[in-house]
Amino acid sequence: MNNVFVYIEIEGTKVQEVSQELLTKGRKLADELGVQLHAVVAGTGIKGAVESQILPYGVDKLFVFDGDGLFPYTSKPHTDILVNLFKREEPQICLMGATVIGRDLGPRVSSSLTSGLTADCTQLEIGDYEDKRAGKVYKNLLYQIRPAFGGNIVATIVNPDHRPQMATVRSGVMKAEVLDAQYQGEVVYENVADFVPAEDYVVKVIERHVEAAKHNLKGAPIVVAGGYGVGSKENFDLLFDLATLLHGEVGASRAAVDAGFCDHDRQIGQTGVTVHPKVYIACGISGQIQHIAGMQDSKIIISINSDPDAPINKIADYVITGTVEDVVPKLIKYYKSNSK
Repeated sequence: MNNVFVYIEIEGTKVQEVSQELLTKGRKLADELGVQLHAVVAGTGIKGAVESQILPYGVDKLFVFDGDGLFPYTSKPHTDILVNLFKREEPQICLMGATVIGRDLGPRVSSSLTSGLTADCTQLEIGDYEDKRAGKVYKNLLYQIRPAFGGNIVATIVNPDHRPQMATVRSGVMKAEVLDAQYQGEVVYENVADFVPAEDYVVKVIERHVEAAKHNLKGAPIVVAGGYGVGSKENFDLLFDLATLLHGEVGASRAAVDAGFCDHDRQIGQTGVTVHPKVYIACGISGQIQHIAGMQDSKIIISINSDPDAPINKIADYVITGTVEDVVPKLIKYYKSNSK
């Protein structure tokens, strides 16, 4: 009762990375609250195939729903599984990935339970909240932290009175860490029919197509990212040349993507992907809070900008003042001459 729950997203029998990231964060939240970490996974033919991908992250109890019609994901069966399970287990927190599935499932579950939901969180913490108007102090609430108002502020959202406190988090925001490869959590194999009525399966997936990722931006050790200050799509070719030389990947700010300089699937930030490279080279990026949210945990940040007062320079480890057209070719030239 009142434990921390994580909804596990799967592709066939493979647990998705975002869920393992949330299990790591969920374990830390559960420890701080002095409760257990629970997880729930639903699919077809998953019994015996997913447990070893979930329990090592510190899961105390895993609820497995294995039945026909639960994969590929459709809204109704998964919604009823979570709603009915949560009515019985009464968790205080539920975390989901801010994925296509999480963005469909989260609002359905929170609406059914009248619990509320904060989407696209960048941080999750435990803290107290004082409602001065009501004269009440709430202990150990989930701080659901995310950029708001177009990214101009960082908002901390709390849900004092309704449970579970629900939040979705983008892939890559948290870091997945195995707690103990031999962690001995309890596994409960539920009877799906007790949770899901037959009419939930009226919608069936006739054909499903999943495209492989074109690049490994999230996993790249070096990211060369460009902003609106790069100036043109042609100038972005310089970033691709540098990234190829460094065995890295190219990313972009939203402004650069909106200007047509780079494809949307390379967008980094609150409305794109989150990266944690060893080296992040920011070219012509001003440093709006939406973008910072997606790269601030980079080990080393190098800023190349013609504006010495650009906001991103405040978080950069190294700042090079100059235009992309001038600086990047020199970086390429000197790297080649010193790497022979």
